Amino acid sequence: MLHRLFAVCVLLLATSAATAADSPKHLFILSGQSNMAGLDPNISFTPSVEKAFGKANVIVIKDAHGGQPIRRWYKKWKPAKGDGPKATGDLYDRLMTKVNAAIKDKKIATVTFLWMQGERDARERHGEVYAASFKGLIEQLSTDLGRKDINFVIGRLSDFDMDNKRYPHWTMVRKAQVGVAEASPRGAWVDTDDLNDGKNKQGKEIKNDLHYSVEGYRTFGQRLADKAIGLVKRKTD
Repeated sequence: MLHRLFAVCVLLLATSAATAADSPKHLFILSGQSNMAGLDPNISFTPSVEKAFGKANVIVIKDAHGGQPIRRWYKKWKPAKGDGPKATGDLYDRLMTKVNAAIKDKKIATVTFLWMQGERDARERHGEVYAASFKGLIEQLSTDLGRKDINFVIGRLSDFDMDNKRYPHWTMVRKAQVGVAEASPRGAWVDTDDLNDGKNKQGKEIKNDLHYSVEGYRTFGQRLADKAIGLVKRKTD
């Protein structure tokens, strides 16, 4: 009798594990420049989405590189006027190498793209084309993944340079980010204005810094997760 009960338990566990392995996954792709590079998803982002959907049902991929313009992701990027820097898309290709490896032979239920970038474009005065560039990046990702239902969450630039002194298109890019997110039923944005005060990772006190404090990064990850979870549930419930 005990042997039969043990065998049934083993079978049930194996079936449960197989079901979890075969279940459609929620894919979360994080990318951007330095403030995304500084985010450790394991601190607040990943635990939150795993709690919401189950650890076995979540795939989190992050690839970010500090100081980089959106043209290193968006392959059809063009400046507003005349000749300018050329788009490369090399960081996008690097990101997608990770994504494609992670989703190979897996069923994907939803895709959410989380983006924290824009400082470099604000500095180089490319704010006029930022909204179109981001929308083009989402279309590029949609084409490559073969789906038209990609959610996205944008981290809006902080209050670092609201006078546009060092980064001439700072407020222009901020406005573009909010506009793109609010215009799409699959889009959202998060505020970062309160994340760049406090102690940074080097233990230095910062105020309205370009980068975030230790607590700021934890909060940033949580805010991204909250918005992402809301978008996924709104489309799947």
